[in-house]
Amino acid sequence: MRRLYLQIYLAFVAILLVFAVLVGAAWHRGGLSPQGHETLEGAAALVADRLPSGGGPAEQQGALRALASTLGLNLTLWSADGRLLASVGEPLPFPGPQRAQSGWVPARGGPAGALRLPDGRWLVARQWRPRVVHGGLLLVLALLAVAVAIGAYPVARRLTRRLERLRAGVEGLAAGDLGARVRVEGRDEVADLATSFNRAADRIEALVGAQRTLLASASHELRSPLARIRVALELMGAGRPDLRERVAEDVAELDELIGELLLASRLQTVEQLDHREEVDLLGLVAEEAARGTAEVTGEPIAVHGDPRLLRRLVRNLLENALRHGAPPVEASVHAAAGRVWLRVCDRGPGVPEDERERIFAPFYRPSSRPLGDGGSGLGLALVRQIARRHGGEARCLAREGGGSCFEVELPALPPR
Repeated sequence: MRRLYLQIYLAFVAILLVFAVLVGAAWHRGGLSPQGHETLEGAAALVADRLPSGGGPAEQQGALRALASTLGLNLTLWSADGRLLASVGEPLPFPGPQRAQSGWVPARGGPAGALRLPDGRWLVARQWRPRVVHGGLLLVLALLAVAVAIGAYPVARRLTRRLERLRAGVEGLAAGDLGARVRVEGRDEVADLATSFNRAADRIEALVGAQRTLLASASHELRSPLARIRVALELMGAGRPDLRERVAEDVAELDELIGELLLASRLQTVEQLDHREEVDLLGLVAEEAARGTAEVTGEPIAVHGDPRLLRRLVRNLLENALRHGAPPVEASVHAAAGRVWLRVCDRGPGVPEDERERIFAPFYRPSSRPLGDGGSGLGLALVRQIARRHGGEARCLAREGGGSCFEVELPALPPR
């Protein structure tokens, strides 16, 4: 059972049921203290004077009827060996041959009192209407159970409803909603927990907001010196072509890094894509593959998404395979079960199995990549971000025969 309020509520009910069973068992079996047994022995001696042991059945029946009328009880008289001697009212059970002293005995309709007379006979007595008394007790217990059950439910539900709202807030924060907060109710431990969660959420939102602002500002500020460097390169002329070429490569790499940083920051900030339209994924892959030497196969399949982001996803996958892999680089597009699969494979050194998930982290470089190899380390991180913004996923798989395959899964457009 997963619902906490049901567990608390049923615990109340179970405790009540155990209490009712114990009370019922005590009522059914009864019990007497040692002092009570001495009192019953005295009562048995007095009753024996009213019930002569030497008379015949008719005489004992008459004496028993007179005693029952005087006391207002149902009475049954048994011999020591269990023979029924006389009875007035509802017959009551024999206490048993192993019993040696007076006390309560279980009987249908509730416990009955058993007196062991001095001559060994047993007189079993109970009120004329014990069922009414017994039924009244059961009715009281039933009403008590209903009252506790009705009263315990709102208490348990109110407590756990606040916990459910707190859980919803935690899940919202974990899903990326930095504005998720919970209402603080009451002054107990649950309220303290909600206050602590709101305080932690405020701090997380402030830290993430500051980080995003810093990242966007730094990326924007880097644009200005890059522009000045480009102007300086143009003014350098052809005096140092080697230096000019190296600086131009560095500028291009910095420009690519800034663009990827800005895109990564924007993807983290927005909750939904700004623009969506129908995109021919195979055509998009073919256009990007024409920039290099990748081979493209597959079938024309349309997806719904941002064409600029999908183009960046395809371009990053192809550039990663061409830059860090080895030919042949193959790209394929196919659909199955309402999903579209884009695969870009190469015959490079591959990615170790324990790094195939970490390779999608920003700025992570696999151990198989040589030092000094180009790339910002953000390309594959952007691939996964873009795929997830489109309701898909990106994975790194091993390729049979050596190399790597990067697979992107996206939802297909429903048939018209």
